[in-house]
Amino acid sequence: MMTDVSTSPAAAPTSSSSYSAPYPSSYTKFNSALNAGLLNPMSPPPLPLDKTRSSPTLFEMMANEQDCHPRAPNGQIQIQHPFPPSASASAAAASVVVVSGRPSAQDRQSLLQERVAEIMGSCSPGNQFNDPGSGDVRLTLTSRDGVGVAINVHRQILVAHSRFFAGKLSDRWSKQQRTLPHLVEISDCDDVEVYVETLRLMYSKDLRRKLMREDVPKVLGILKVSAAIGFDAGVLSCLEYLEAAPWAEDEEEKVATLLAQLHLESSGAGEVLKRVSLEVAPPSTAEVNGGGGGGEEILLRLLQVVLEGKDEKARREMKGLVSKMLRENSSSASASSAQSDLSKESLYSACDGCLHALRHYLRRAASHSDLSEAAQISRQADNLHWILDILIDRQIADEFLRTWACQADLAEMHQRVPAVHRYEVSRVTSRLFVGIGKGQVLVSKEARCMLLQTWLEPFYEDFGWMRRACKGLDRHLIEDGLANTILTLPLNMQQELLLAWFDRFLNSGDDCPNIQRGFEVWWRRAFWRRGGGNGGGGSGGGTTPSRQLRIAAENGGGAGENSC
Repeated sequence: MMTDVSTSPAAAPTSSSSYSAPYPSSYTKFNSALNAGLLNPMSPPPLPLDKTRSSPTLFEMMANEQDCHPRAPNGQIQIQHPFPPSASASAAAASVVVVSGRPSAQDRQSLLQERVAEIMGSCSPGNQFNDPGSGDVRLTLTSRDGVGVAINVHRQILVAHSRFFAGKLSDRWSKQQRTLPHLVEISDCDDVEVYVETLRLMYSKDLRRKLMREDVPKVLGILKVSAAIGFDAGVLSCLEYLEAAPWAEDEEEKVATLLAQLHLESSGAGEVLKRVSLEVAPPSTAEVNGGGGGGEEILLRLLQVVLEGKDEKARREMKGLVSKMLRENSSSASASSAQSDLSKESLYSACDGCLHALRHYLRRAASHSDLSEAAQISRQADNLHWILDILIDRQIADEFLRTWACQADLAEMHQRVPAVHRYEVSRVTSRLFVGIGKGQVLVSKEARCMLLQTWLEPFYEDFGWMRRACKGLDRHLIEDGLANTILTLPLNMQQELLLAWFDRFLNSGDDCPNIQRGFEVWWRRAFWRRGGGNGGGGSGGGTTPSRQLRIAAENGGGAGENSC
């Protein structure tokens, strides 16, 4: 059919003798601008166009934006999807531009159609899934936000594979339907795409092979739908996949949570959960009486393996790992059950073993000058330091401190061993100083005095070696710990220890810990008044030396009390 366009001059037939084509629009715009004085006629001509460039420039794209993306009345850009129905879902997702923060219903519908088309395209040749010619049921799946898709399925296949469809699409129901295909709608689907994937599996002969292409989150979704519609073959295949496939760390909780919700123990879910849960048999009478358990036994074994390890680098790495496990286990056990955690008795038993070994090797090195196994002194001291860290972290190190403070014979043997072999022992003492100074270890005044009396001198002797040989040693932390430990004692004991330190520091320099801050605190406590007061002369400004205050600290009463 021909359209009469003779009334339109622009549509008239083109003839070189009788008709002249109108000027190009670009020339017309240029001429108008020139006549209006917007362009300088004396300016140089524009640069020639680059004929090799095929893509438009940014300015051309901005100029043509109105033509490419017409604006809706509300100001949002409406973008048409350039992809055909058979295009990939990723391309469809890339074509949607969200302007208002959430895709429109039309965009969501288009994305769903693209994903379903991709599922249909992956079906093997001869598969009758979504075959409009042979399908007798037109099944519409609708999500909770109203987005849906319609597919062609077969009642016989649905009824044979799903108890849900067997009850809904019975023979009686089928005879009552007057038209083909039967129209069925399922609304409020959590995920329409996963529902379609599950229905497609009903048409597959090898379900496990089909699932091998999927990831764990997708299989969890298929498992949920399969359990909801009574698709037993789908449930079994999903469980077999989950039992064999590796899981990411963030997927473990999702798997365990979903299986607990679905209650699929009779279908084999227990085999899947064995990966993340340990079925512990009831403890025997001996284990109950001995306080042991499966979890504690394993942790104790790991602890012993680290203590007895031969490779130092591997020992350092595994000590960090086991310490982390113990911290996590302790925090979780405190809220539930302490059965699988290391008990205090188990930790102190390991500690006693290390202390016994340390005494053995120190005695050999001190009495027989046998240094062939002197390296074991550092090894056992390092083990004690590690266990002490665990005890302090659990706030149960007070007994260790009292035991260590009573090791006078060990301290005496320690001084007869060369410092290069013994300095690790003083790291245990320094850790106790830091624990007391931070309030992590709370013991009596007698225990603190005994600790300093037994181990302060060996600590001073080893400090230079510790500073030079121990990598990562926090000198200032140890110095603050020692100062705070001394400052917890009565004032006369502080004076005795700090004056002795003052003399040692002036003769040893960097090989002696610098506890000057603690010395200053003691000086202010002993010789400078606090607050105003009425006695002692002066204006009461708190800066007058007070002999009476020191006497009160030493004797505890009388005139000194009145002078304050």
